[in-house]
Amino acid sequence: MYDVKSKKAEEFIDDEEIKDSLSYAMENKSNKELIDSILEKAKEMKGISHREAAVLLECDLKEENERMYQLAKEIKNRFYGNRIVMFAPLYLSNYCVNGCVYCPYHHQNKHIARKKLTQEEIKKEVIALQDMGHKRLALEAGEDPVNNPIEYILECINTIYSIKHKNGAIRRVNVNIAATTHENYRKLKEAGIGTYILFQETYNKESYETLHPAGPKHNYAYHTEAMDRAMEAGIDDVGLGVLFGLNLYRYDFVGILMHAEHLEASIGVGPHTISVPRIRQAEDINPEDFSDAISDEIFEKIVAVLRIAVPYTGMIVSTRESKKTREKVLQLGISQISGGSRTSVGGYAEEEDEDDNSKQFDVEDKRTLDQVVNWLLEMGFIPSFCTACYREGRTGDRFMKLVKSGQIANCCQPNALMTLKEYLEDYASEGTRAKGEALIEKEIEKVTNEKVKTIAKDYLVQVHEGKRDFRF
Repeated sequence: MYDVKSKKAEEFIDDEEIKDSLSYAMENKSNKELIDSILEKAKEMKGISHREAAVLLECDLKEENERMYQLAKEIKNRFYGNRIVMFAPLYLSNYCVNGCVYCPYHHQNKHIARKKLTQEEIKKEVIALQDMGHKRLALEAGEDPVNNPIEYILECINTIYSIKHKNGAIRRVNVNIAATTHENYRKLKEAGIGTYILFQETYNKESYETLHPAGPKHNYAYHTEAMDRAMEAGIDDVGLGVLFGLNLYRYDFVGILMHAEHLEASIGVGPHTISVPRIRQAEDINPEDFSDAISDEIFEKIVAVLRIAVPYTGMIVSTRESKKTREKVLQLGISQISGGSRTSVGGYAEEEDEDDNSKQFDVEDKRTLDQVVNWLLEMGFIPSFCTACYREGRTGDRFMKLVKSGQIANCCQPNALMTLKEYLEDYASEGTRAKGEALIEKEIEKVTNEKVKTIAKDYLVQVHEGKRDFRF
């Protein structure tokens, strides 16, 4: 039975509730009066329920769909402005004991090169990432208690934070590792991680167990309840995600919103981020083997309706997507993107040989970080390398309260501009620097708090003079 506050996976992600919501959405996909009422409610920018969001996703009325996309843009601008947070993944190890049928790291794959970075190799990778301009990493590792125990992950985090090269420093380490225990989540919190990220892959229990036939990840409840354990252990910020294409997208769309509602109801704060990856070509994996792949049009609508449903939550799209697709979804709700990414174990300090393939999936957007930054500037976005909220303790419910009140802009806007200024001074190409300086000059005038604006302008001068790491 559906219970949003229950701690049991099959009660807060209730199969019958999802199916009823999907049936309701199909029955009302042309119900103009209902759809208009949902859009009116959504205009308050306080979110809508999973069932209401399902109706919007199914909506087949052209005028209402156009209103929906416009509203998604307005909500994105209201809470996140034109700031786009930049990050890069760093794969530590692809040793894995699970049998996930969609991932080349599955333990039966004998073709992929198995690798695990040493601490010395991590130092080289981090310096290479710093030399690109990155300040925020997302650590990735397969699940293997022998090769990738929690002690290894903790050592890697410590190594990463310890490296200062020229003006470079990784200021926030997010972690995407397998579901684990309360004790291990406490250790990750003590290590100073930013967001704990865990993709559900699919919320359909039957499909989930089929897709994960072997290994600890086969346990649906343990995996689905991981975010509760992480937040109970003190990790304020968690990131949800599904892998669209594994299962019927409508089902997982409703499932991830129910998960967000559950965290809000039972813990008191919803997810810090939601990721929307689609299945991609990889070693030993052919996307055509999965019949639920989604079109670009459906993908864009998913992003737009998620933004309407969870207006305060950051939304992430990676280099799995092409430049063209990323350009569209940036307008509809995405607030974080990766740039210059490698999905191999390492690969930043020295590009991996094709014959020595350790990639988790093929990258669609292969541009350098500078090319991505230049492209964002061209479109009028502020590429932000900011990590201030995490380091100032503005996490969890404190962060959400600031976002909901609109006050976060007085921190985020100047912080974004100051970190962009750092990037321009230290790493940018000449063309990118010129575009960035022009954007900063224009955008700094939009800071509404005059005192903050004055201080920020002074900090920007000091960044040009060589000082670093100012933040509000």
